Amino acid sequence: MPTDRYLDPHQARTRTPTPYEDLLGDAIERAFAAGIHDLAGLVEHLNRSHTTTPSGVAWTEENYRAEMAVLGA
Repeated sequence: MPTDRYLDPHQARTRTPTPYEDLLGDAIERAFAAGIHDLAGLVEHLNRSHTTTPSGVAWTEENYRAEMAVLGA
């Protein structure tokens, strides 16, 4: 079966994700799979699942936005 040479799901990746980034991504994917699509619900899901910020504190909408800006840079 030929591969699609134009499909690269990691085309914007400049490095391998850290274990923290992998865990955070998995938690976000689980939230989306559960039908959570708003920021308040996502933050609540992360806290309920004991997924903390890199510094170990609970998520807020403000620190989530800040962390996504850092990770997206």
